[in-house]
Amino acid sequence: MLALAFVIVVVDQLTKFWAVSTLSDGRTLRVLGDLLSLRLLYNPGAAFSIGTDHTWLFAIIAAIAVLAIIWFAWRVRSRAWGIAFGLVLGGATTHLLDRLFRQPGFARGHVVDFIDYAGFFVGNVADVCLVLGGALIALLYLRGVALDGRRRDG
Repeated sequence: MLALAFVIVVVDQLTKFWAVSTLSDGRTLRVLGDLLSLRLLYNPGAAFSIGTDHTWLFAIIAAIAVLAIIWFAWRVRSRAWGIAFGLVLGGATTHLLDRLFRQPGFARGHVVDFIDYAGFFVGNVADVCLVLGGALIALLYLRGVALDGRRRDG
């Protein structure tokens, strides 16, 4: 779980570094026509730019999520749960790093987004990991899989 989270943080931050250095001039790179393109945005809010005036609150929420997952890590004995929490931990950690250390200042930083999904929303690698991790958590819970990998009675 921790190794997966570490890889996600590294990949996300490297791709953001690439996006800032390559797309800062305002250009858009089309990957799959109008379906998928790369363009740079700085997001002060959450998903879909919700709460743009509360960046500090998202930093606190991300910090709590990171600490909670690390605290729960010792209870996880299932590979599937480890992957799910690793995806969420990696995504939350890299968003926390953006909020803490990117402009315009500490705990007010904007998240770098650059993957444009047909104009519907623009995200990053961490967003993909958060969505996949959240979906896997929901699936495991609905299937009755406990943190140790055994199925719960019910």
